[in-house]
Amino acid sequence: MPTEADGLVALVVDDEAPALSELSYLLAQDDRIAEVLTASSGTAALQMLDTREVDVVFSDISMPGLDGMALARVVARFVERPQIVFVTAHDKHAVDAFALAATDYVMKPVRAQRLSEAVRRVVAAHADRSGMAAASESTSPAVEDETIPVELGGVTRFIARSQIRFAQAHGDYARLHTDEGSHLVRIPLSVLEERWGEHGFVRIHRSTLVALPHVTEVRMDRGRCTVLVGEVFLQVSRRHTKELRDTLLRRPR
Repeated sequence: MPTEADGLVALVVDDEAPALSELSYLLAQDDRIAEVLTASSGTAALQMLDTREVDVVFSDISMPGLDGMALARVVARFVERPQIVFVTAHDKHAVDAFALAATDYVMKPVRAQRLSEAVRRVVAAHADRSGMAAASESTSPAVEDETIPVELGGVTRFIARSQIRFAQAHGDYARLHTDEGSHLVRIPLSVLEERWGEHGFVRIHRSTLVALPHVTEVRMDRGRCTVLVGEVFLQVSRRHTKELRDTLLRRPR
């Protein structure tokens, strides 16, 4: 794990030479990047990752053979996996990128300012993983929050995890509820529970995950438990009632 002084080792993956060259050049200008490696295919990237320690992979998605999504799925199995930042001309893969826990999703043509923000998120995530968030970027919302891409009328929007009040299962999908509406994303509720558990999300029903910071009231009536989230009452299953009560008791006042 690099320190802030060491800088990051980045691997850029793109089958188009001009795009590969441009992104490599832009990253090399960033003081937070210590070294930039390149690969012209997903297969070449895996060979590079087999011989070099890399902190972050900036990968195109649409590539012949092993594309960016397939590469990310392989990388996700690594014990010490590098972060993934997708760099693509298409926004249709944004929800899939979220399901793969990508750190960021940058659209082509790449602007230097937007790329700098992606690097900042990578640095913040490194600090968060190593327990140094308070020392490096404790005031940055990127350390504490997460951005989720959602589809709305054919347009990809981004909402913050902190905006989500509760999530409900819809088969292999989940519907995320905010105070402005709801959004269906292609990711199982069980995956959200695993990823967001440390951020105050708890299972209250086999089909419902709720954000404790948004719970304003807990009611018990004839042995049945419900929670009030905004203006919505949500049923807590008998199985999860004790677990919810214990969790609430452990929360700092």
